[in-house]
Amino acid sequence: MTPARVRTPAGAESKTRPILPGWGSATAGLRLVRLYVASRRLRVALGALVACSLVLRAALERHWIPSSGPLTQQLPVLLEAGTASVIAVTTHSPFGEPERATGRWLSYLRFGTAGALTGIAVGLLSAGAAAAHLPGGTLDVVRNVAGMTGIGLISATVIGGGLSWIGPMAYLVLSEDAILNSWRTPWIWPTTPSQDAGAAFFAALVFVAGIAIITGRGARQRAAE
Repeated sequence: MTPARVRTPAGAESKTRPILPGWGSATAGLRLVRLYVASRRLRVALGALVACSLVLRAALERHWIPSSGPLTQQLPVLLEAGTASVIAVTTHSPFGEPERATGRWLSYLRFGTAGALTGIAVGLLSAGAAAAHLPGGTLDVVRNVAGMTGIGLISATVIGGGLSWIGPMAYLVLSEDAILNSWRTPWIWPTTPSQDAGAAFFAALVFVAGIAIITGRGARQRAAE
């Protein structure tokens, strides 16, 4: 029998086609988003961000944070570094290199996830501080979370998503030491007032660099991953 004699049963072709134009690609896109959300454990990440917000609220309501002195910044900066670490770790993929077969949509998912989680983290911490005065205010939260998230995203491209929390935590140790010793430098933005334009510029620069690198390259895939 030759291929020319193989005939498609009547109506079979129409049954395999999508009923509406673009229906198949839309379904595939939604499935890709669901798989991406599941593989990055975004629900767990959102739970961790909520937990950080609740801790900040309890700390402010119970006056665990001193009203003056360098210690006023320590717990907020710790929680901001914690949220940045959570966001950075979501760049880890258990699938590794084969996931890149999804094509250009993977870059959009990386960008959207990192940007959305950063906005959610800022919103939750700001909401947690709404009941009381947070030293530095919302501007401090935006600057610190964005900057340290950028450090985490850059770390993910260098040492892998699973270890990317090391970047924000190392920066946290440096920041806490600088706070206790009253250092003032734009590169260590948590030590500066929220109105400091230079510190805000450097934090924004690091965040944009982190977003750009993670969007284009993704987290480094280590052999163990």
